[in-house]
Amino acid sequence: MPEGAYHVIDTRDEYRAAVETLRNGTGPVAVDAERASGFRYSQRAYLIQMFRRGAGVFLFDPPAIGDFSALQEALGGEEWVLHAASQDLACLREVGLDPIRIFDTELGARLLGRPKVGLGALVEELLGIHLAKEHSAADWSTRPLPQGWLEYAALDVELLVDLRDEVAALLDEQGKTAIAGQEFEAELAKEAKPAKAEPWRRLSGIHSIKGARGLAIARELWLARDALAQERDVSPGRLVPDLSLTAAVKAAPASKSELAALKEFNGRASRTELDRWWAAIDRGRTTTDLPAVRPPAADSMPPVRAWADRNPAADARYRHARGRLTAHAEGRAIPVENLLTPELLRRVSWEPPADISAESVGRMLEALGARAWQVDETAPIIAAGFAEAGHSTAEPVAGDS
Repeated sequence: MPEGAYHVIDTRDEYRAAVETLRNGTGPVAVDAERASGFRYSQRAYLIQMFRRGAGVFLFDPPAIGDFSALQEALGGEEWVLHAASQDLACLREVGLDPIRIFDTELGARLLGRPKVGLGALVEELLGIHLAKEHSAADWSTRPLPQGWLEYAALDVELLVDLRDEVAALLDEQGKTAIAGQEFEAELAKEAKPAKAEPWRRLSGIHSIKGARGLAIARELWLARDALAQERDVSPGRLVPDLSLTAAVKAAPASKSELAALKEFNGRASRTELDRWWAAIDRGRTTTDLPAVRPPAADSMPPVRAWADRNPAADARYRHARGRLTAHAEGRAIPVENLLTPELLRRVSWEPPADISAESVGRMLEALGARAWQVDETAPIIAAGFAEAGHSTAEPVAGDS
């Protein structure tokens, strides 16, 4: 292997040796994972990178390694450094790698009020090193992986511990170390979002399909494509693009041959699986299980833009509190959405506690999932904004789209 080249660990013997080397390293463990989003159906990791001082960089091939329990046992109790941890935790957990402590350099940078929080931008700003990102959207299920891709993947973790130290020092300087700790813990504890009840409604162009029958055909086409994509582990859009499915619905072909002749119906599986698509169209045309033309409302709370007409008091509460929170966030150099999740402000504004006070607002925020530091910083501000709204007849002080 040429000097300086990177190697993917894909045998059990190499894996065991790497585990011992990483175990004997020192300090936090930098971790990253590469998936094949846009190419594969699954969100599994196709490469896992780790770096530890005194050990070096290791690149693991998850499909080849399979069992990562020895690595978890060796490093699970250490602090893991990730950038945008929420993007990687699920695929790491899928192979049995689950940290008990993390440091998220992206989230830390957000809490610092940094305008650019991408890995490349932060590495350049804080470490003075230019980090190319040209392979971020590559198909990481490719085998063998090109050496240029491996170099990119290795650098993602090789610099991460140094970046962690810089971000940690700035958090300490701004008095935000405890805040960051609570945010990192919350990120680790966050539960995966439940699957949508009607995922087919995310089909691009579905807004142009009229009537329940058309929606039923779109649904059956989407379900047929999703089943095939899952079976082949291929991104659904690579089989037949979304707009091809909606084009087929709107064209309303009368026969399988008419569907085959439809120029807008394209994609690698549009003709090879023609029987499948025609069967889906037929199911949609004959089913008695018709979907609602409009999806059922997920929440009884309307969008903020409708509050002025639907609930003027809630609108006033929200806008006065929002204006105060925005000013406070600017003073703290923390994005307002990190100071408090916008959804929480909307909920407490729409249906506030009966006796509005910092304490009652705080209890409600806590019940809704706000972190302790968020409650401490925002409950008094929100309560003051609500009081101001109750006594004011002026125009709203802050807008929100």
